[in-house]
Formats: sequence, C-alpha cells, structure tokens
Amino acid sequence: MTYTLDWQAYTKLARQTVAEGAVLLQNDGVLPLQPASTVAVFGRNQFNYYKSGTGSGGMVNVTNVVSPLDMLREDVTLNADVLKAYETWLEDHPFDQGEGWAAEPWSQEEMPLDATLVQQAALDSDVALIMIGRTAGEDRDNTADPGSYFLTKTEREMLCLVTTHFKQTVVVLNVGNIIDMRWVEETAPSAVLYAWQGGMEGGTGLSDLLLGRVSPSGKLPDTIVRSLDDYPSTPHFGHADRALYQEDIYVGYRYFETFVPEAVLYPFGYGLSYTSFDLTTDVTTSADAWTVTATVTNTGQTSGKEVVQGYLEKPQGQLGNPTRQLVTFGKTKELAPGEQESLTLVVPFASFASYDDSGITGHKSSYVVEPGTYQLYLGTDVRSAVPVASHSVETLDVTDVLTENMAPVTAFERIKPQATESGYTVTYEATPLRTIDPEQRRQQERPVERTQTEDAGWKLRDVKEERVTLETFLDQLTNADLAAIVRGEGMNSTRVTPGTAGAFGGVTTELEALGIPAGCCADGPSGIRMDIGTKAFSLPNGTLLASTFNTTLIADLFEMTGLELRKNEIDTLLGPGMNLHRHPLNGRNFEYFSEDSYLTGKMAVAQLDGMHRVGVTGTLKHFSANNQEFHRHDLDSIVSERALRELYLKGFEMAVKDGKAYSIMTTYGAVNGIWTAGLYDQNTRILRDEWGFDGIVMTDWWAKINAEGTEANRQQTATMIRSQNDLYMVVGEPGTNPFEDDTLTALADGTLRRSELLRSAANICQFLLRSPVMDRVMGTGSPVEVLGAPVEEETLEEQAVSHQRLVSGDAFPLTDVVTTTGSSHVFAVTAEETGMYQVTLTARSNAGELAQMPVTLFANNMPVATFTFNGTNGEWVSQTKDVFVFNPHNYLKLYFALGGLELKELTFTLAESFHMKNG
Repeated sequence: MTYTLDWQAYTKLARQTVAEGAVLLQNDGVLPLQPASTVAVFGRNQFNYYKSGTGSGGMVNVTNVVSPLDMLREDVTLNADVLKAYETWLEDHPFDQGEGWAAEPWSQEEMPLDATLVQQAALDSDVALIMIGRTAGEDRDNTADPGSYFLTKTEREMLCLVTTHFKQTVVVLNVGNIIDMRWVEETAPSAVLYAWQGGMEGGTGLSDLLLGRVSPSGKLPDTIVRSLDDYPSTPHFGHADRALYQEDIYVGYRYFETFVPEAVLYPFGYGLSYTSFDLTTDVTTSADAWTVTATVTNTGQTSGKEVVQGYLEKPQGQLGNPTRQLVTFGKTKELAPGEQESLTLVVPFASFASYDDSGITGHKSSYVVEPGTYQLYLGTDVRSAVPVASHSVETLDVTDVLTENMAPVTAFERIKPQATESGYTVTYEATPLRTIDPEQRRQQERPVERTQTEDAGWKLRDVKEERVTLETFLDQLTNADLAAIVRGEGMNSTRVTPGTAGAFGGVTTELEALGIPAGCCADGPSGIRMDIGTKAFSLPNGTLLASTFNTTLIADLFEMTGLELRKNEIDTLLGPGMNLHRHPLNGRNFEYFSEDSYLTGKMAVAQLDGMHRVGVTGTLKHFSANNQEFHRHDLDSIVSERALRELYLKGFEMAVKDGKAYSIMTTYGAVNGIWTAGLYDQNTRILRDEWGFDGIVMTDWWAKINAEGTEANRQQTATMIRSQNDLYMVVGEPGTNPFEDDTLTALADGTLRRSELLRSAANICQFLLRSPVMDRVMGTGSPVEVLGAPVEEETLEEQAVSHQRLVSGDAFPLTDVVTTTGSSHVFAVTAEETGMYQVTLTARSNAGELAQMPVTLFANNMPVATFTFNGTNGEWVSQTKDVFVFNPHNYLKLYFALGGLELKELTFTLAESFHMKNG
C-alpha cells in the first residue's frame, strides 16, 4: 500500500491545535478583535515568535514559521508608527540566539517605550496588543529572575504605560510554561491569553483566536498561584545533588485545593470562551463504575467548544488523600448557539484506589480502597466542579497486590493532611523506607543461562517469515555481536537518515550480515530534528497540546507526524515527553504536558494512537522523575514509592497499558540512589513484570549508570543490561567499544549472563521486526506520497554532504565557496578525536575597513562560532575561535549574513582532547 501525507491537512490540524490549546484567562469583551479596528502591537516578541523551547526537543528545521503579526495584517490595521518604531530599534538590537548548547537567553531585550509614542498610539488605535515571549529548555531551567519567570523592568514599564493610556489592552504570552502573573492584578489588562509555543503554525492558530474565527476552548494544565514560594517543591528545586520530593502526592492542584486554595490565581482546568455554556448531568451507578451523561448547551451568541472535567474526592482514611483528583474529562464538538451535546464519561470505581507503601492499612505494597464516602465532582475546572454523585464503601478492598519497588533509602518526612474545622492543614509523617535487598532479589530472578550455537545461516528475515524462532536465531550471535547490539550509534550515524539522533540494531558489519537492520530514532516531542538541515514540521509544544483536552485532535495530528516519520525512514520519535510539571522553573516543561498524571497519560496515549495507525511509534521519556534540568546527570530524586506509583509512573503506566507503547527512554539521573539506566526495579519488575511492556528501553544520550553504592559512569553497561535497559545511546563506533564499557568483562567474570544479553537483543530485534525498517530491507515497505508540501529551493540533503575525515591540523579548502548574502556552505566531517578545537577561518575582502561581514559556523545546526571580518584591503586575514566538537559525526555549515568575502580555508587544530566516556 501507499500512504499519503497531505501537508495541507497536517497544517490545518496543527492550526486547529494551536487555537484549541491557547488558554484565555480573562476578557472584558475586547476579544475577539473587530476586523475594522486599528491595533497597536507592542513587544519585540511580535517579530521573534518562539515556536518551541530549546534543546533537542526544539531543534526542528522549518521552511517557515508563521508570524502572528503577519496574520493580523490580513484582517486588522496595524498602527504604522508603532510598527516603524520597533523595526527601527531592531536594526541595532538583533535577535540574540546565543552560541552553543543551552546558550540562548530566556528572553530578548525589550524596547523601552516612549510615553509620547504610546499616547499618540492610543489616540490613533482602538486596541493595544502586547506580546511577551519566553523560552527555556534542555539543560537550561528557568530561574526566579526578571527575564525568565518574572517580567523585566522594561516589560513591566511597557505594561503600565500601555494599560494607562489604552482603554483596551490584550496581553498574549508566547511561553513554554507558566510565568509569574501578579502583574495582572497590578496593571489590569482587558484580556490575557496564554498562547504557549505553537510550532510553525503558531501565528495562524493564534490569529484565528484573536480575530474570532475560533472561540477559545483551552484549559490550564497547571495551577497558577501568586508566588513561587507557594509551591511546596520550591525549597527542594534547583539543587545540584538531590531533589527531595517532600510534597509527595500533593503536586499542583492536589496541593493547592487541599491546603491553600487562597493562593490560587487561576485554577487547574480553567479557561474562558467567547460564548457561554450550561452544564447538566445525569449519573447512573453500576457495580463497578459511575456513568455520567454530561449535557452541554451553548447559551451564548458564538460557536464554541467546552471541556467537562470530573474530579474525585476520596476519604482521608489512614493513608491521606488530596481533596481533588482528575479522573475523567471530555470535550464537545463545536456547538452553534443553542446547540447541545451529551458526553458520556465513565469513572471506574478502580480509580478509588490508593497505594499503601507503609502497610498502615494492613496491606503493604498494595492498591487499596479504604472505607468511606467517595464523591464525584463535575465542572469546567477544578474550582467550579460541583458534587454530582457519591458512593459509600463499607469495608477495605484490596484491588491489586504488588511488591515493594523503587522505595527510598534516605530518611525524610512527607506531607500528610490533618483535618481542621476549616479544611486541612499540612502535617508531616516519616516516609516508608526500603525493606528488601533489590540486588539479592534480582539475582534470584536472573534468566536461565543459554550458550552460543553454531551459525546455521539464519537471518532476521527468517524470523519475520516464521522459518525460525527469534530465540534460535539469536543463539547464533557471538558474545561480541551481543555486546555491540546493545550499543546505539550516533549522533548523526551514517547508517540511517542523515542528521538524526541515533541508529540501533544492525550497527556493525557483523550484525548487518545477520540481516539485522539499523533502526532509526529522531528527536523529539515538538517535531523531527535532523541536524543536516532537512526541513520538518514543527509541532505545538507539549503544554499547548495538553491544554486542548482534546485527545481525538491530538491523535489525528500525530497520525500526520507518523506519516512524516515514515517518509523520512524514522522508526521512532523520541517523544512524547511525559514528566510532570512538578515546579514551574523546570526548563523542559514545554516538552511535557501537565502537573497532572492522568492528563499526561491521556495525551501520551493519544499521540501513540496516532503514530501507531501508520506503523511507527513514539519513545516515552524520561522514565522516571526527570523534573529538573540543572545537574540532571548527577541528580538523585528522593521520592516515596506512593508518589512514584500514583504520580510519576502513572502516565507511563497508562501509555503502556492503554497506548500499547513499545519504546521507552530512561533518565540521566537517579531515583532513590540508583541511576535509572540501571534500575532493575523500574525497568524490569514494574515496567515489564507488572505492566506487561514488551518493547525496548534505551538510555538518554550518554547517560551514566551505576550499581547501587558505586559512582555512576558511562562504563557500567553490564548493570544496564542486567536491569533490562536494552540500549546504551550512543557511541561513535559500536563495534570498537569506544567507551570501554564493561559488558564483555562482566560476561567473562560471570557477573553478567549471556542470557541477559540475549534478553535485550531479543527486545531490540522484536522492535525492529515490527517497525518499517524491517519491511524496507525486505523490499515490502510502503512508500509515502506527500501532497502539497512547500517547495524548498535547496535542501541540505541535495548538497554534497559526504563525510570527510577531520584530523587535527587539516585545512579544508574553501576557495570555490559562494559567499553571497544569505548563502551557506555545508560539509560533513568525522572527527578522529573529539574535544576543544581551535578553528581558524582565513578570508579576505576589498570592502571598506568599517564593513562588517559575519560568518557563522554551525555544528549540527547549532551556532558555535561567529567570525566577523572587516575589509582587509585584499589581504588574507585569519580569525580563530574555540569550538567544542562533541560528536564524532558532524554536519557543519558556514552561513554568510553579508556577502563580500573571499574564503581560503578552514583549519581545525585540537587544543584539548575529550572523550564522552569520561565526560
């Protein structure tokens, strides 16, 4: 069969997602904008829209990002004087993209406003629109500083000046996650809209909302409170060595609705519309569930959608519980004025269960339903939800008997509610600590040893065609083959799609000879990253996706992403990102969905559903408790088993059980003293034995591993394999063991069994057997026809990008390179040694001595150095910059912002060697 990727349909779905994910926090009637109105747009973000956050999840090359400003021009009149003032100022204040990894600033310098300009604009305009932007991302958390979580002095002055002189002011926040919002009370704008980061169609979806073509229907996936100090996780966020999860299961609204509702500015699930709705409910009770018929009627004058949310209140019992817990939601279709729709929502009584990690109920390590009254609340946000049903449980019911796993070893206290006359107050109890020896238990559960058989000539296709079992096929592999197959190759492996994150499976000539193909994976949650420069579709960020509360829409969108993956011969996208918004300063919140585990799980299931429709998949990440970027390689998350099971593992569990996930990535850091890349309790006992997972587990790129009590490093792959984390991602040449891992050493001394290696090899091969790569190598692949995609004048794939050897001291001749304004030159190198290089560019120009001709060097699509030449009177001049070469395989690009240079050569001299195995 032939698949069809309709680019226009893809664009339409993304545009709809942007519109449905934006959250309107307040509106006095100024929105939607009237078509004939004159709008004065303030804030430099109007010219520098953030399509996504930074890092691997945001590095998607696009043909074009639709600017909100460009879309607004089509329907309203923009104040020309304000526009001109910004354009003039920006000539001397260009966008600062930073140089290198995690170097882009959280925000850009804002233009100070002249009071006269604002006063005149208020006379000439009907409405002011202020755009404020923020970014953050991988390896770069937000901070409690102006320009990051807080507004800068210039931004606050802009808000005060504009709201003083304009009767109507709209503030649009182009951000990855929530920021401080106390300025709303201080400046009282007419409307506030969280637009999040909408990918390449952000401008179209946002303009649809602002102009009233679509009514807002997004809901907050996080609680917005008055102060960072109100978050119970604040004292334990941002440390270099450990993160103490003292708040336990009381994260986000679970904490605020239980203990301090007065701290909330905007509650979880909140979001306004341009119309109004009436909600009526009818609840029927069966032996094991509530079935709710929620009838939504549009009582306003505008078409729109509404989200119905159901929250459970459990009795406190002996365990203690939050007063609200999201257990169901549904979204209507677009309802015309006067139209109604009935949604059917089912709440299984199994959702009543809580995990007892202490044994206080008499049933340690079990899910139990304690006696008492369970109440269901229904509404359009957590605060407005009203009771609609109750169910009494007379005796304790044990719903699932499990075993202790991942329990903490560090003593600490955790929050527990104490009832008062007015509600609940925070008290603390000792957190249950580990009572078993996980290593001793693992030893008892090792698979039976197997020995190598003679090579019978079986290939992996014989397994696919059912001529031989996978077990028999794998028994042919040598120990060296097995040690290599658990190493992924990358980044930018030449075995797979150029510029992608990694290859796995057939990563040596010996493995290829066995018919094992190389599977391909690519970042990330916000679209396909290909560092060679290949263009892809940039998706709305995770926070925005969750704000839609529309699982059908997200599944349809990611079906298109699945087709794009197939087109680019990529077997798995490294996403969705599934960690919780435990704290608003986490820089990677933009990749993740919500503070709530149920909403997170539902969104992940929807993405997987879409990709699975077309035979590709997503890799759930980061498993688990990856809720801080600062010192992420060294951070130990100290968290109770109950909080893990009810919050931090719950979304993953839903994705495995309901979404049929078959690829997962572990984290860089540790949970309760053991780095997750080698955490047997997580990767085998919970994931596979309890949940029934039958896929692959991979490390994050260059992750550390440890056996408990040892220092984490990148050599302990035997521990990784024993835990059933199948793949170490990534090394430069898997067949040569460049990181000097201990796999074969451990095999020789008996601390690692061949059967454990075979178990991981089977997981890897089973993934390949169900992936498009296997069909392609067998000649049975299904092509993808792309309709309506934008035509690129030239892609990097069409340029010469064969890899050249990079040896210290070598000069790459550049005499034939075209250096006209806006042009670029691309070449690929494989470095014999990685480390810090002195890179020297030699050039000349006959331009005047005050001419400025910048040349930016990009490595794998990231700017790493800029050489700015003046006129040289025709003499050759050299400039040298320090550039860190991190990967063996690299795509390099020279970009010429202004023409006028003649190039001679580019020389790389190794200044300091670096090897990732010791990094």
